[in-house]
Amino acid sequence: MGTWTRRRLLLSTATGAAGLAGTAPAHAAGRGRRGDDRLLGALRALPGLRVVEERPGAEPGYRFFVLGLRQPVDHTDRAAGTFEQRLTLLHTATDRPTVLFTTGYEAVLTARRTEPTIVLGGNQLQVEHRYFGASRPPTADYAHLTIRQAAEDHHRVVRLFRTMYPGAWISTGGSKGGMASVYHRRFHPRDVDGTVASSAPNNVDDREDSAYLRFLARVGTAETRAALERAQREALVRRAELVARYETWAASTGDTFRIVGSADKALEIAVLRAPFMFWQNGGATDPSTIPAPGAPTGALYAWLNDTALLPAYADTVARPHIPYFYQLGTELGYWDAPTHHLADLRRYPDAMQPRSFVPRDVPLRFDATVMPDIDRWVRRHGDRMLFLNGAQDPAVAEPFHPGGRDSRTLWAPNASHHVTFDDLSAADRADAIATLNRWAYPAQGS
Repeated sequence: MGTWTRRRLLLSTATGAAGLAGTAPAHAAGRGRRGDDRLLGALRALPGLRVVEERPGAEPGYRFFVLGLRQPVDHTDRAAGTFEQRLTLLHTATDRPTVLFTTGYEAVLTARRTEPTIVLGGNQLQVEHRYFGASRPPTADYAHLTIRQAAEDHHRVVRLFRTMYPGAWISTGGSKGGMASVYHRRFHPRDVDGTVASSAPNNVDDREDSAYLRFLARVGTAETRAALERAQREALVRRAELVARYETWAASTGDTFRIVGSADKALEIAVLRAPFMFWQNGGATDPSTIPAPGAPTGALYAWLNDTALLPAYADTVARPHIPYFYQLGTELGYWDAPTHHLADLRRYPDAMQPRSFVPRDVPLRFDATVMPDIDRWVRRHGDRMLFLNGAQDPAVAEPFHPGGRDSRTLWAPNASHHVTFDDLSAADRADAIATLNRWAYPAQGS
């Protein structure tokens, strides 16, 4: 289920922003001027909040702040101490809606708006996920990295900032950030007036991954799928040559493979993940772009690097993602990949498990009750939830099925994990925008 591309993509890419021009209400423009800087004073007056800095780069009518909020390490035991959680704020006006945004990882420290923020012309408050980036409790393990503790972080943020922003609140995120927004709603369903979750996986039963296997067996064309399998086999047949290149790259950059164990194991993991990431990231579907048997070693290595992101399995990138794999191994669960065509070439039967990326001295005890609880709640009580998925994205092979009031799932037929409103059909895009405005401006009847 994990989507380790770190989809910290704000949905407002340049294309998306252009496509959404004109969707915000007309009275949203021209807000956020400094005046006598009452905004800065109001922020500093919030209990436990520190204004780290105001950064440039915000669009006209906005101001961009990096903030720190003192949070409990354990929301059920104040004796466990506190840590500072990093937030960012894009402010336009206190009478506008506010979008609560999370990537599920570290915060994005650039002043870019998500699609809901663009549509609504609103404020945007980003919450960095606990144990990621600068938001790290001073504990030696990850025992307090649970979806419930993160939901309580978000709950405290909403309660605190609602005193400044009393209008409608919409939560949003993509991939793991979308998951986090769903989990927040499960435990505090009334904190926000609606949720837009994009490309959010829903691995209900970690022991049953057939949905992912079926998806990868059917997505795209038979020719492209066969080409991917041939490239995987070729990579493992020429393992020695590719590992030598991998180790040379690591030595040249000063990187190591202590967490995974070796470049050989890291390469096998990358090969196993390649088809998933190929489709997830919208790979070119022309089979001729995939190296065939006999292709130069350099071309095969370059393709694997571009497709499966080889630096991601070395320590420089893998170390800050230990919390992510801890979550996979304790609550979120992980997906599986087809390996029947590689059985005679594999060396590491358990390589794809989260444990490969979590040090052995950190306990991993999986709680199989957590995700079924989330799934039941979404199916029975998930009101005002909009799920946006790309039909070519294997990460949502097991999607959420919202069953509450004014909730739906919209599918973009040709989109990948990086789906935006502009990928939807014209009718579905109009529906998504109308839904957001209805949630945020109910009095206008829109």
